[in-house]
Order: sequence, then structure tokens, then C-alpha cells
Amino acid sequence: MTKDHGPSIKDDEAYESLRDEGYSKGKAAAIANAQANDDMDPGQKGGKQPPYEEWTKDELYERAQELDIDGRSDMTKDELIEALRS
Repeated sequence: MTKDHGPSIKDDEAYESLRDEGYSKGKAAAIANAQANDDMDPGQKGGKQPPYEEWTKDELYERAQELDIDGRSDMTKDELIEALRS
């Protein structure tokens, strides 16, 4: 039986499945909620942003800060890209 994760998780079954696959709580919640929303298509690629290789190190750092990636201040540009993609 699927556990109720409260009102912030719209699709508990999808959330648990994603967590079992190793997704973080935040990413699993975002994907599960997008799948539950008929107005969103999480399987469709957005493609609005240029690839991380075209971003400056400062832009990558700011994005890593938004995602609360640990150790970001000591990372090189390549390490930031790898952390953002994982």
C-alpha cells in the first residue's frame, strides 16, 4: 500500500517509485506532481536553456546554489556541470 505523503505530493505512488530509483525527495516530488498535473508533460524535453557548457562559472554556481548542492564553492566549472546533471 502506498503511503500518503501529504498534500504537497500529488501522486504518492509515482513519488515512492522515483525515490526507490534513487531520486532525491525534491526531484521525486517535482516529477510526481508534474505527472499528476494534466497541464504539464514532464516527458517532453524543454530545451529552452543553452547547454551547461555555454554557461559561465558564476551562472553555474548560482544554479547550484538554488539546488543547494553541497561543496559548490570549491568546484571547478566542469565539476559544477557534473553536479548539476546528477
